Amino acid sequence: MAALSAARAGASVTLYEHNAAVGKKILASGNGRCNIINTTASADDYAGNDPHFVTYPLKQLSFGYFQTFCHSIGLVLDIKDDGRCYPLSNEAKSVLLALKSAVAEAGVSVLTDTEVTSVTKKDTHFIVETAQGTKRFDRVLIATGSEAAPQLGATGDGYRFAAAFGHEIVPTYPSLVQLHLHSKYHHKMAGVKTHAEISLIIDGKQREKVQGDILFAAYGISGLAILDISQKASHALLNHHKVAISINLLPRYERQELHNVLEKLFASVPRHSIETVLCGLLPAKTVTYLLDEAAILPSSPAADLSIKDLKKLVHLIQDWRFEVSDTHGFKHAEVSGGGVATTQVNNKTMESKLIQGLYFAGEVLDIVGKRGGYNFHFAWASGMIAGKEMAK
Repeated sequence: MAALSAARAGASVTLYEHNAAVGKKILASGNGRCNIINTTASADDYAGNDPHFVTYPLKQLSFGYFQTFCHSIGLVLDIKDDGRCYPLSNEAKSVLLALKSAVAEAGVSVLTDTEVTSVTKKDTHFIVETAQGTKRFDRVLIATGSEAAPQLGATGDGYRFAAAFGHEIVPTYPSLVQLHLHSKYHHKMAGVKTHAEISLIIDGKQREKVQGDILFAAYGISGLAILDISQKASHALLNHHKVAISINLLPRYERQELHNVLEKLFASVPRHSIETVLCGLLPAKTVTYLLDEAAILPSSPAADLSIKDLKKLVHLIQDWRFEVSDTHGFKHAEVSGGGVATTQVNNKTMESKLIQGLYFAGEVLDIVGKRGGYNFHFAWASGMIAGKEMAK
């Protein structure tokens, strides 16, 4: 986006890419569908030391403006009711092909398999060094992303380049990532997928509550609901807070309502085992360990369940607590929090406040968005602004 914006504004642009091909993260995004933008994006959808840093860039790249831009590169969008947008083809490849063609048409020189080893400034020019040699430039944009998904070529090079120019790097952490649990049950329930309500608890206080799919795994827990709370969980772990999750396996019922439903159900089949009855409501694998946690004998007849045990069971079904010990790491994260401190970057130009002619855009900055196209939205917006400003 930055290269295209600069070239369309008349600049001579070179794009360095250390992978063999550009756009690997675009191809991998949205399970290969590319959730390209969100029509509802605002500062509330981002985290960082200053989430409001995104307000100006998002305003410049409104959804209407972006839609017009997409048409200019031959891309048609499929707009969903919740604000998420995908290419009408439903393939991320369409986005990459459109951008590649537009960049080529604009005359951008794209150097693949070319790793930048250092960026320095001498007098008024920048020296970009690679194994293939060095080149001089009037302006440089660092849009290297983060360490998330190293298997796609992600590195922390951008942080290194920025730090060499005196920029502060806010400690990084994985986001939109699965969580590791410390418990004796999660690995035994590996493979169980269900809809649940997840509450994130930090230092004993509830910080966030979401509903969605969860998936137990050998290492802990995954699923869209987990990804949605992972930014706050990961940031809290980075800062050594105690992190836990509460799982409500039956969020469709209020507490008293669930009590009444179970009471009637057990009364209607008094000779069935407690385990059998619960398997009509919950995944069988969870029932076994839920009852173990509640210290209730699974084979006991439903008629033998005491009021005290019923209350305990209802409470556990709607508030099953697990300690979070770690995230699943940068390799499995979709994005990263932390990065170049936004206090040292002008959000109206994306230029460094420390070094004239040096710019930053996208995930290399201390900005991270929610799941749903928000990270791409900020990347496009900041890239567009940086490209236009660099060309002036």
